[in-house]
Amino acid sequence: MPVTTLVVMGVSGSGKTTVARALAERLGRPYVEGDDLHPAANIAKMRDGIPLDDTDREPWLDRIADQIGDWEAAGVSAVLTCSSLKRAYRDRLRHGHRSVRFVHVRVDEQTLRERLARRSGHYMPPSLLTSQLADLEPLGPDELGLTIDGNGAPADVTEQIVTSLA
Repeated sequence: MPVTTLVVMGVSGSGKTTVARALAERLGRPYVEGDDLHPAANIAKMRDGIPLDDTDREPWLDRIADQIGDWEAAGVSAVLTCSSLKRAYRDRLRHGHRSVRFVHVRVDEQTLRERLARRSGHYMPPSLLTSQLADLEPLGPDELGLTIDGNGAPADVTEQIVTSLA
């Protein structure tokens, strides 16, 4: 079986972390939370309610791409999260990495806002959701991946992904 890196993507509040963790456990793969790879300056900016721009995201995307490259070099299939909002970001992650497949967890805006209002302890304030939704470019028909409805229970969303990958 070929090495596959599943990049679970979506805006803040989509459930990508919860789903990616469950997916990694279900598939027996290592998992990395992409937010943990943000430079400290990015986290501080988001904590202050300032949206990241493309320049801010470059070192973060490079760290994620490096992680993908490490897994590929080791012959390891894995799961990671990355909002991957724009096609250019996804292209950057895919460049030189044949293993990458995206899983876009799509959730309606009202549900996103409700989830973010209930979330505590995260550096990303709900006020940044609007900028993320504005930046979000859905997967193109030529991009390897799938889009999953993330409005349901995490176990159901994970099951949809596993079934779609089979």
